[in-house]
Amino acid sequence: MEERWIATWGTAQQLAPAAEAGGGPEMPDEEPDSDTAPAVVDAQTVRMVARCTVGGTAVRVALSNSFGHAPVRIGAASLARGDGFARLTFGGRDTVVLPAGALIHSDPVELEVPPQTDLVVSLHLPDEEVTPTVHPVGLRTAWLAPGDQVVAAELQGATAFRSYLWLTGIDVRAPATAATVIALGDSLVDGMETTPDADAPWPSALARRLAGHPPRAVINMGIAGNRVLRETDGMGAAALARFDRDVLARPGARWIILLEGGNDAIFGLMPGMPESERATAADIVTGYRTLIARAHLHQLRVIGCTWPPIGGSPVWTPEFEDVRRQVNGWIRESGEFDAVTDLDAALRDPAAPTTMPGELLSGDGVHPNDAGHAAIAELFDLALLRE
Repeated sequence: MEERWIATWGTAQQLAPAAEAGGGPEMPDEEPDSDTAPAVVDAQTVRMVARCTVGGTAVRVALSNSFGHAPVRIGAASLARGDGFARLTFGGRDTVVLPAGALIHSDPVELEVPPQTDLVVSLHLPDEEVTPTVHPVGLRTAWLAPGDQVVAAELQGATAFRSYLWLTGIDVRAPATAATVIALGDSLVDGMETTPDADAPWPSALARRLAGHPPRAVINMGIAGNRVLRETDGMGAAALARFDRDVLARPGARWIILLEGGNDAIFGLMPGMPESERATAADIVTGYRTLIARAHLHQLRVIGCTWPPIGGSPVWTPEFEDVRRQVNGWIRESGEFDAVTDLDAALRDPAAPTTMPGELLSGDGVHPNDAGHAAIAELFDLALLRE
């Protein structure tokens, strides 16, 4: 059978928060209660869990130092499925240096991986005070432990947190008919406010709906607080700036689902924000057009998602609602997206159209809960994504 490499899991990377800002792992014996990433890694092993959305006959791991300002040395690395550990190598070597700004892949590991399988990746950082490239809202428990414990069945002296450090992708060698769907967006994609360790964000639920043939992976490239047009301190490069790294660099990509832009409007309308931070509906549409054009240049198709209502939120304003109405109208009517999924029409409360029903919300008026994410996943046309 002809096979090819595709991305089966991924996450968008950011720079870790500064130590003085309060970042860091949970203390021993405490349950993790936030998504705070460790600000530094001190001669430790980091162990992370990632769920493959499609299976394959071999695996390779992608590590990123995209936001680092100095090279990072990986002293040892391993991959595990169940109880078996395999040492990861890079160009045949057990150690590798990630240059600042670089992304590298491990050598392939011959491993039969069924769909929806959890893989455990462990990295040993032998140096002290290493600032990680991270994805803060990991929503899966991870651990830091002293020294080199990459093949330890049980970590000693470990502390728990919920972020991904340096780990940005897992690829599998899958049938040639397999392809990857990339969910690109902000916290509504990232899964903020969903239940940790429940695999509840809608990209994960969509991957479960797509189980079968031809294989379709769904990878989550959401970043909480992200914007289309401008970078936000601590919340990742703008979608326009990260498109090459988070979309085009992912093997097997065929579809992009774009749900982003609300933060462009929200942040610019906050009290005290300079006029330069404001984004009109026309500005956001210009950003969409740029993303669509870049996707089409690489034979990728784009599903545009309307913005769901956030009328119960403290950040809602009549000015925001006006921008949302204009942008949603353009998404529906312009014909510039290859397809449209109308989250607004499906999720709004008929009795109060600027809000979502309470049973779909986490309580902050903005972010869907687990049920809300499940509802979003049901809106996508599976036949379209299998094309």
